[in-house]
Amino acid sequence: MIPKLRLPRARTMITLEVRRRESLSPSFASITLGGPALQDLIVAGGDQTIRLFFPREGQTALRMPTASNEAWMAQVLLMPKSVRPQVRNMTVRRARPAEDEVDIEFALHGDSPMTSWVRRVRPGDPAGIFDMGTTYRPPDHGQSQLLVGDETALPAILAILDQAPPSLAAEVYLEVPTAADVRDVVAPPGVRIHWFSRDDLADQRPGAVVPEAVRRAAMPPGRVYAWVAGESRLATSVRRHLVNDRGVPKADISFAGYWRHGWSAPG
Repeated sequence: MIPKLRLPRARTMITLEVRRRESLSPSFASITLGGPALQDLIVAGGDQTIRLFFPREGQTALRMPTASNEAWMAQVLLMPKSVRPQVRNMTVRRARPAEDEVDIEFALHGDSPMTSWVRRVRPGDPAGIFDMGTTYRPPDHGQSQLLVGDETALPAILAILDQAPPSLAAEVYLEVPTAADVRDVVAPPGVRIHWFSRDDLADQRPGAVVPEAVRRAAMPPGRVYAWVAGESRLATSVRRHLVNDRGVPKADISFAGYWRHGWSAPG
């Protein structure tokens, strides 16, 4: 389901520390990580995917794997649980190489291990990242774009818009838990952002609102490149609709299921 990532020239384990934490809205928080080791991170695109390593509750230190390839996963699994770190896929929201800093935004859900860590973390606490590359790959022939996601894809979509050329023409569909999570976004004049919240839909499955909005909407003009991410069924249903009902070539769609409702918490 997740497309092959486009990787930068070098990949390495990067050990950092927490510099700041900020509450953004009822469902979102941002953590700034920093350290000189960030000089090894090569930011290749707006949806820069990383593995985030952070201590489990009760651990006083962070034990990072040492492998610079996929062997890191075996290293982590072989660690005793008393020292094994938590690992999650995240997106770099902003990178400031001159300050050796990156911002990572989190969608907060219940009492999941990640959400609990975000709420208790303090400046100076350890964290680590491993670069996984990007999936946002608009083709040269694309005339407009369609960006679709739930709250877990919001940081990536906002980062994509931050780096977009002024000429970008795009329709953006974003689903968030509450209306208080809707933000003012600076984007090129040809970008229209459509927000949908689940405030009055307590029984609605996360990720189910925005696909229906896409089905009812008019497509952007010309040949469209689509980037879709979030809850697994959101990603697959929107892709299926674009291919089967709108005639968008599969090669012009990048999609990723970040999490699965009822199976694992997205935070």
